[in-house]
Amino acid sequence: MLRPWRCRFRSGGGLRDRASVKQLLDLGVHQVILGTIAVEQPQLVADLCGEFPGQIIVGIDAREGRVATKGWLETSDVLATDLAQQMTTLGVSALIYTDIHRDGTLQGPNLASLRELATTVSIPVIASGGISSITDLLSLLSLVPLGVTGAIVGRALYTGAIALPEALRAIGNGRWQDVPTTDVGFSTFA
Repeated sequence: MLRPWRCRFRSGGGLRDRASVKQLLDLGVHQVILGTIAVEQPQLVADLCGEFPGQIIVGIDAREGRVATKGWLETSDVLATDLAQQMTTLGVSALIYTDIHRDGTLQGPNLASLRELATTVSIPVIASGGISSITDLLSLLSLVPLGVTGAIVGRALYTGAIALPEALRAIGNGRWQDVPTTDVGFSTFA
C-alpha cells in the first residue's frame, strides 16, 4: 500500500555539502533529499549515508531517461536506472523519481519509467510528477509490489483536482478497495 509520510519532515533542494545536510538534520529534519551531488559527488553521498544512516534520500529527475541536474538546467549522460543502482549500493534509504516531462502537467505519472526504475533497485521508490487524480494514485498501487511505496502530489492539490482526505482514503490504511461492500454504508431506496 502507498503510505503517506506522516509527522516527518523531509527537505531538499540545493544541498551540495556535508555542512548543509548536517544543519538540516540538526534542526530536526528527519531526512534530506539530495539531487545534483548524486551525479557529481557520489563519494560524498556514500559518506553522508555512512554518517547519517536512513536519513539520505536521492531525488532522480529524469528527462528522456537521463538524469537532469542543477535544477533541471542540465541533462547528464547518466541513465536514471544506472544512478538508481549506484545510489542503492551507496546506502541511500529511498529514491524519489520525477519524470520532468510529466511534472506539473497533470497528465499522469510515467508508469513505465517508474516500473523500470523500481525493478532495478531494492529500496523504496517515491513517484513524482504528473499525478492529476485519484485514478492516477490508484494506478500506482499496481507498482507497490515492485517497491513504489509513495507518491508526491503537488499541483493537483493546489488546483483542487485531488482533495487530501479523499486521496488518503483511496490509498492509505483502510483504502476504499479494501473495505468489504457490507461496510461501505450504501443503501437503496424503494
